[in-house]
Amino acid sequence: MFLNLRNWLWNSITDWLNATSKSNRNVAIINNFEDMQKDLQIADVVLFEGRSRVSEVIKIITLSPWTHAAIYIGRLDQIKNQRTKELVKQHYKGDPKEPLVIESLLGYGTVVNPLSLYTEDNLRICRPDGIKASDRNKVVCFASEHLGISYDVRQILDLARFLFPYAILPREWRSSLFQHNAGKPTAIVCSSMIARCFQSVSFPILPIVENENKERVKLRKRNFRLFTPTDFDYSPYFKVIKFPHISVKSRSSYRDLPWD
Repeated sequence: MFLNLRNWLWNSITDWLNATSKSNRNVAIINNFEDMQKDLQIADVVLFEGRSRVSEVIKIITLSPWTHAAIYIGRLDQIKNQRTKELVKQHYKGDPKEPLVIESLLGYGTVVNPLSLYTEDNLRICRPDGIKASDRNKVVCFASEHLGISYDVRQILDLARFLFPYAILPREWRSSLFQHNAGKPTAIVCSSMIARCFQSVSFPILPIVENENKERVKLRKRNFRLFTPTDFDYSPYFKVIKFPHISVKSRSSYRDLPWD
């Protein structure tokens, strides 16, 4: 009885958080989805300007419009690794020709979704600059190993706690972000999952730079739980690619744009 009530309460809260907020119902779409989909490459990171209530919370925490991230894995028939293909098939039963992303979502966990779900959203592509094709495939393979993992609500709360001075928080409220958990995490958020995938092939996002002296520089990997979607936009190791709704390049001059 208590378990059913708890599940009902949690599902109700999740539905409320995932619902579109009133202020975001009429957001203008500024990107060209068709052009973006044609240009996507395996292991590109797709950033989303979320419009849900939970997205509003993430915007406050990160001071960025980018509230969600997914990793592009291509079409099912493009996946070369057989184990990865089988894992994706277990979580996706749709058209094998559909471009897919792996993402971690509140209320759903880590799942496979068709990119076409987001035709009405503002998106941005962050492309790992100079990454080898073999490592792109490894990143996708590692992402597939996270399928089925729960969404880590506690991690979002922990990130929010960084807004407050550490000393004033009761011990039981303090962050668990730095607790060591051996092996695969049991719960994760979108940006942390993607960061973990790139760290698995030692591709930098926002590494910690240590200057021992002027001639010797060392990089250290950051805790993957500390990454947010905007870090991929900010990273100097990712190319930011935009697809405007009306391209200036296709016209003789920006003055030819259809201004009203």
